[in-house]
Amino acid sequence: MCGINLAMNLPGSGEDAIQQMMAATAHRGPDHSDWCKITGQLFLAGNRLKTVDLSDWSNQPLQINQGAHTLVWNGALYNADELRNELLEDGESFESRSDSEVLLRWLKRHGISGINRLQGMYALVFVEREEKSIIIARDPHGKKPLYYFHQNHLWLFSSEARGIIAAGQIKRQLDKTQLTPYLYTRHSFPDKSFFQQVQQIVPGKALQLDFGGNIRAEHRTVIPQATLELPRKEHFRSLLTDATLKHFRADIPVGVLLSGGADSSLLLDTWMRETDLPLHTFTARFEQKYLKKYQDPIHARQVAEKYRCVHHEVLITPALLRAQLPEYIASLDQPVGDSASFLSWMIAREAKEHVKILISGAGADELFGGYNRHEAFKQYLQHKAIALKASKVMGKLSFLGRHFQKIAKGIRKDEATTFLNFSALRNIPADQREAFLAYYPKGVPPYKAALEWDRSYYLVNDILKIHDNALMAHGVEGRAPYLDKNLVSLSMSLTEEQHLSLKPKQWIRELLRETGLEKVAVRKKFGFGLPLKEWLEEDQALRSLVVETISGFVQQHHHSIPEEFHILAKEPDKKIKLHFLEIWNLYILAAWCTYHQL
Repeated sequence: MCGINLAMNLPGSGEDAIQQMMAATAHRGPDHSDWCKITGQLFLAGNRLKTVDLSDWSNQPLQINQGAHTLVWNGALYNADELRNELLEDGESFESRSDSEVLLRWLKRHGISGINRLQGMYALVFVEREEKSIIIARDPHGKKPLYYFHQNHLWLFSSEARGIIAAGQIKRQLDKTQLTPYLYTRHSFPDKSFFQQVQQIVPGKALQLDFGGNIRAEHRTVIPQATLELPRKEHFRSLLTDATLKHFRADIPVGVLLSGGADSSLLLDTWMRETDLPLHTFTARFEQKYLKKYQDPIHARQVAEKYRCVHHEVLITPALLRAQLPEYIASLDQPVGDSASFLSWMIAREAKEHVKILISGAGADELFGGYNRHEAFKQYLQHKAIALKASKVMGKLSFLGRHFQKIAKGIRKDEATTFLNFSALRNIPADQREAFLAYYPKGVPPYKAALEWDRSYYLVNDILKIHDNALMAHGVEGRAPYLDKNLVSLSMSLTEEQHLSLKPKQWIRELLRETGLEKVAVRKKFGFGLPLKEWLEEDQALRSLVVETISGFVQQHHHSIPEEFHILAKEPDKKIKLHFLEIWNLYILAAWCTYHQL
């Protein structure tokens, strides 16, 4: 895992700009940082976190053939052995064991079309000096971010938006158009950022530029799909085993972010079944009085003990949260209003003392229908007429509970609008809906479209961005085996009817039962996050901090915030019971903007 930067055709000193960019992303690669000049106007920089082949030969920027071919990249290549063997057969020779050299020589031989064969997570820049060619690409699952700024022939690319800002070519200004998507879905739109003029390369996209800054070609990596009969759990087990062994492979210690849920527990079980090598495991826990409701640490401890792991529990309290918030906010490259981000950040801070890689269960819910909203949407699709009639009444019955009420109020005749409402913090107003629907999958059956929305929109911009923000802040690499190319392809290859016939994460739960983890297998889905409702109600100091921060922000940006959030912002302390998630979401945005003086 690394930080990468490119600066091309700058009006001022390219040397100064690339070094400032490299310094801004140094936390991503604490083991080595360096930069190089390809031509008078083209500069690359890399920050390296050593995970495979710990020798200095693989430091970045990585060059071969006297600098004729140069690579900086961020990620891990899980089919490196396969590609290496093909390259050896084609006459290539190697000087290291690293996946970096495999990627460099693979792109040298196959160019932009070779990206289709890559299995892993990556954001990369590959330069061929003689051909005056630059390839920039991001993996199709969006595991690794890649930001850019483009104006005429000037290009900047970086692993973080702060890297772009550090180049000194644009002012640090808030893109107020991203406040609306953030307030409803906790992050910016997928191709944007919160800084004006700083955009994102979307997952699966690749560009080929010449040295003049002109676009030669664009490429999209498509996840392969096939027509297949409904697989048995044995087929799923085989794919998961392969993914687990590839993702756990490293030359440094690996740990597991063990939530106590089904997904991470099955990954640990799979690893132990294949290797019988106990690992370090990590989870967060809260004070004793919250354990009845927030039971994740109890189950995580039981799973860790079953497999003889060295288990670490990070105690999170309101006082600790208040004390760490300034450093946490400062560490965020972009705000994401999901409280799981702070938990992941604290876990990574502990984990870095023991491991450099953390494995998580990210992606399983999105691929195999694990969220409560997926089951609710199934019921809606199967009983649409009844749901439309009943929703008008049920949405008014407060005794049904906050979640059930939210689902009932979100039901509409249009299927895409209904699932948008299910997945958002509150129903998206009609006058804002088209902006969100522009990112919603087209020409796909409704349930598959819902899963694809969660995979390409929510997972990439919330869960995976959390992992990148929180873990990389401490120089820890995050890996997600469920997002292995073959498992994603399996999910996307299933028909609408096959998906609807499966119970939530059916294969995962069946395999857990076979391992003796029945209690974990039958647990209801419980979100990974802070006890926000309890803490905001009970802790006066935390509540005051949140309220004051929100108040100042809303006063400054009053005209850019949707009207329905004005009421929430005026008296947030009186809205905690029903709107604690939205209040925390607004606080993170306000605190981040305040830190950056936006």
